[in-house]
Amino acid sequence: VCTTKCKQKKGRIQIVKKKQLMSMLLAGALAAGTLFGCASGGKSTGKTEQASDASKSAEKADSKSTEASGTPLADVRVRQALAYAIDMDTIVNSLFEGKAEVAKSYTAPGDWLNADIPEYKYDPEKAKELLKEANWPKDYTLDVVYYYDDQQTVDLMTIIGQYWQEVGVKAKFRKLEGDLASQLWVPPTDKEKGPSVVKWDLAYAAVAALCESEFYNRFASTASNNSTVPKQEGLDELITESNATMNAEEQKKAFFKIQNLIAEKELAMPLYHQVCFIYTSDKLDTAGVKFGNDQFSYEKNILDWKINREDKTMYTNGGPEEFFWSPMVNPGYMLSTELVFDKLINADSTLTPTDGMLAESYKVSEDNKTIEFVLRDGLKWHDDQPLTGDDVKFTLELMLKTPGTNAVASEVVKAIKGSSDFLDGKTDNLEGVTVEGNKVTVNFDSVSANALAVFSQWPILPKHCLEKANPETLQQDQFWQKPIGSGPYKVDEVVLNNYATLKRWDGYYKKGSGNIDKIYLFASGENDANLVKNAGAGKIDYAWSKSTEDAKAIEAMDSMKVTSANIRYTRCFYINQFPHEANIK
Repeated sequence: VCTTKCKQKKGRIQIVKKKQLMSMLLAGALAAGTLFGCASGGKSTGKTEQASDASKSAEKADSKSTEASGTPLADVRVRQALAYAIDMDTIVNSLFEGKAEVAKSYTAPGDWLNADIPEYKYDPEKAKELLKEANWPKDYTLDVVYYYDDQQTVDLMTIIGQYWQEVGVKAKFRKLEGDLASQLWVPPTDKEKGPSVVKWDLAYAAVAALCESEFYNRFASTASNNSTVPKQEGLDELITESNATMNAEEQKKAFFKIQNLIAEKELAMPLYHQVCFIYTSDKLDTAGVKFGNDQFSYEKNILDWKINREDKTMYTNGGPEEFFWSPMVNPGYMLSTELVFDKLINADSTLTPTDGMLAESYKVSEDNKTIEFVLRDGLKWHDDQPLTGDDVKFTLELMLKTPGTNAVASEVVKAIKGSSDFLDGKTDNLEGVTVEGNKVTVNFDSVSANALAVFSQWPILPKHCLEKANPETLQQDQFWQKPIGSGPYKVDEVVLNNYATLKRWDGYYKKGSGNIDKIYLFASGENDANLVKNAGAGKIDYAWSKSTEDAKAIEAMDSMKVTSANIRYTRCFYINQFPHEANIK
């Protein structure tokens, strides 16, 4: 146990270390690679050469655009130079203490990333060369905005400013306040020439995505949130191609092309990927499960897990404070949601849809506009009521009616045939969903590329429990005090704002080889302030967070293991290529 004096001492040490770290990084930025040895004589090798070669055509295409547009950032060479000037490897290893991953694309490393796209490794001499070729106006000061309150962001902006200063680029950094959407994401009326509605050169921001399309749809010339990128030859067509199929492999092919085009032209500047930290105790055997993004659901095979406790109880967090969370916004954020409710289909650790769950099988039509699900025989809810296709249809209708449903899920259900008439109250029947015995067919007006992802994330809810609930205030319904689901564990005991327990359910369609009979959930919201304390007391067997502070504290415990997993959460600079007030002459 750390006393108050001990904590204060540790706090002072951390502050001193942070100051030393900042001094080292700033000195390194000013030394432009001499201290860190990252740019041997300014020569680029490997992928850096590839980035230079692959972007020659982009440079030629954009080289005359600066004078015409009125902004130096319209020149691809300037955008590339800004990327070459930043030593993200050193920043990640030092400022983030290695608990992040350098980004070469919005897409995190893994199956969905094109490994051959150009990347811009730290090379200040190359940056200077490109700026000279582009006739960079030395009296120009970049206006860089951000909207985070944390000190780490301020430190990061300071360091990047020093790196840019070393190659001859001045920048000022300011925090946005007020209505962020109107200051960041409003597109110009003329989406080819501008002028820009937003009043900055670069914006430091983040994108957290369930599906790859959330990263890239915004680069379309018609996107309602594209405030920075003029229409690019071929890009709209590639984005359309990525949205024209439900097949994951076909989507990957299209995204690989999109990633390459965006990287060649450096239409935006990915900086680093935030990772997810998964905590497991030495009492838990997870049966070799491959961990993934715990912000969403993936097949953990928890019924095969084993716990080395006499009472066969696994301790975790995510228990109800005022209520169990409704899944409409965050379907898998709380482990309790994932264990109490089942989805129609599974997803693997990369969130790619796989086999059936409630649905024994499913089939997508050749035109990608129809999905046919065949439910398992004998499905039941935890109260022994039958789970049928009517519950599936009811859930989709409820998702349409509930305000605040996650944007990806909302987009998919709104693409179902007859959804507008249903929403307008012209009919009380969602025409595009038909039920015939165990078969549920969902018909779409147009291809809904993320439909399978949604059906692997959003659980089916019990009609007999929620049909009288008001969709406008769904989270406040009494049901969420002690919900009834269809998953492998059912809610047992609930003490709001304290704890809840889940009990292994004998009626589940799979049995598993594990021994966890009970799951004890400490009450917590999105960020568990007691996670480290409970882990230190031996009362956390499984949990996750995105907090580097939690990860550092827990990895120091002999009884705990910390595993990092890539997630679709990328920090980046959006680069405004439209002229605006500061650069229109």
